[in-house]
Formats: sequence, C-alpha cells, structure tokens
Amino acid sequence: MFKTKNFVKMALVTTMAALFLAGCGGNKDPKGGSNDVLGQIKEEKKIVFGVKHDTRLFGLKNPSTGEVEGFDIDLSKALAEEMFGKDVKPEYVEVTSKTRVGLLNNGKVDAVVATMTITEERKKEVDFTDVYFDAGQSLLVKKGSKIKSIKDLKKGTKVLAVKGSTSTINIREKAPETTVLEFENYAEAFTALKAGKGDALTTDDAILYGMAEEDPSFELVGGTFTDEPYGIAVKKGNKVLVDELNKALKSLKESGKYDEIKNKWIKNSK
Repeated sequence: MFKTKNFVKMALVTTMAALFLAGCGGNKDPKGGSNDVLGQIKEEKKIVFGVKHDTRLFGLKNPSTGEVEGFDIDLSKALAEEMFGKDVKPEYVEVTSKTRVGLLNNGKVDAVVATMTITEERKKEVDFTDVYFDAGQSLLVKKGSKIKSIKDLKKGTKVLAVKGSTSTINIREKAPETTVLEFENYAEAFTALKAGKGDALTTDDAILYGMAEEDPSFELVGGTFTDEPYGIAVKKGNKVLVDELNKALKSLKESGKYDEIKNKWIKNSK
C-alpha cells in the first residue's frame, strides 16, 4: 500500500512538472524565441532575411567580394533601417525557389525577400506583405532563335525552368506540348541554355533581363504572358511583422527611397 501511494505521488509530480515545463516553453519557434517574431528580432538585435544568391539584379553573390548584391538586398536593408534604425542588424541566408518556404517555416529566416510571387496556393503556407515589385513571366532565347513568343513552344521544343517556381507551373499550362526541363537554380538553368540544352528559358522578365545583361547574345521575346507580383513572405500567423514591413515599405515608397533602389538595379522594369 505504501509503495502504491508513493508511486502515485511520483507520477503526479512528474505529470505536473511536464505540464509546467510545457507551459513555460510553449509557443516556441525553432530559433528558440516566441511566436512574437518581431519581439524576438528586437531582442536579438538582428533580422534574418532569406535571399537568393543566383539571381542577377535581385540577389547575386559577387565572386570578387563574397557579398550578395541586388534589388532584394538593398530593399531589405532599407526596410530594416526604416523599421529599427541602427538597433537591428540585417543578416542573410541563401534560399532558392525550392527551399525558401521550408527555411522560413523552420525558423531559419525571419522573412523571405527572394522574387517570390504572391499566389493563393502559397498563402496557405506563408503570409505575404503588400506587393513590392510587379513582374511578368517571359522567355529568354538565343538571338536569331525561331522562337518569338509562347505560341512557338510546340512539341519538340525544350524550355528550361527552375524547380519550385510558379514559372514551371505556368509554362506547362500555357504550352502543354513543350518539354519542360527543371533545374535547381537560375545559374544552372542559364548555363544549360548557353550549352544548347534547351530552346528557351522561362521565368520572370526582371530576372531574365539580368541574364541578358550578363550575356547580350540572348534576348527576351514575346513580352509577358503572366502577372507575377512579388511579396515578402513571413511565417504564417505573424501579422505584427507583416504590418510593420508594410508600414516600412509604404514609407520607403513615399520618401522616394524605393524608386532610388529600383532604378539602380531594374532599369527595364515596368
């Protein structure tokens, strides 16, 4: 009887301790902070942005300096300063179209600024800010190519695209007879196009302009055939952070700082 009572008491104490710890440690994200990401950012004095390293004009790692440069980088720096002044330092983690949602939801980054199109499907996984850039899907081909528009993508043609992008879905819908070859990132896709492994490369026009700038023997054709509004993504449920980002974005646009950054990088944009 004595042993049974002691066993019950020990079990009760263990259960209460577990519940207490769960209560104290609840609502923690993978980084060890609370669900209040904005508060965590202020406490840690850093905001981590997920950005691309392979997208000329938006986010490209400079091999000479090792620094990532582009519109998304400068915009995120300006947003951080607008929101926090000099008290919070922006840091950067590389993402791709395929990995950005996972890294965001795993708490590896606080916000993704990486040419990410706002779609209804993606809204089920993440929350978005207001649109920060309007792009449209287009085609990049070798100058002199017989492909002049999406209408020329017939059976037997090969189009290169990037895994995890809306471009891959769109091209299969709009040119169902063409063969789509998917690559991990834009650098690999463009290298394959230059090597003659495909007839065209498709993604947003603003990204393609960067490739054409890198190698003028390629050009965009056919205009745009989709609307691709870019938004900054945050982990779902972090409305406070979304609101603060939107306020900062609006302020940058009203002050002219946004246009200054945009005109520095995206000379051919709409």
